[in-house]
Amino acid sequence: MPPKGKQGTKGQKQIVEENKATIKFYLYVIGGANAVYLLPTLFLYWDSFSWVTGCLLGFSNLVYLSAVQSMRKMARPTYSESGALVDGGIDLNMESGMAEHLKDVVLLTAIVQVISIFSNYFWLLWLLAPGYALYLLWVNILAPWIFAEAPEVDDKKMKKMERRAGKQRF
Repeated sequence: MPPKGKQGTKGQKQIVEENKATIKFYLYVIGGANAVYLLPTLFLYWDSFSWVTGCLLGFSNLVYLSAVQSMRKMARPTYSESGALVDGGIDLNMESGMAEHLKDVVLLTAIVQVISIFSNYFWLLWLLAPGYALYLLWVNILAPWIFAEAPEVDDKKMKKMERRAGKQRF
């Protein structure tokens, strides 16, 4: 049973500590995915390693780097001149935020990288990310804008508009 009443808010120090732990966790995920991919590839599947596979590995590490750097920038705390914490940065564990999408990209990349040990065709699962981005764009922005109903005009405004349209202008 969920607790009753107002949900407690986090303090700035708690946000800073949780952000550090979150970034550390995702760095472990990245390191683990790279180790799990590189060790079998180097020792067992070296003959199937090609320049395409190398480019995909480099691109996955670029995705990792950009996602973690974005999370670090978002979570950067602000301190006063005296060293007191002014702002803890954006809470990376907040639901439905940009950090949530960055964490999803890191996890998708790690999963794709690890299962691509078995076949290079698994790299195509990376196309789920832009597909999901297009879905969010459609659901949250385009479809509501395109299919929005016209604003209703009451009778008084309609008569006033008809009178203005009926006047001749010279």
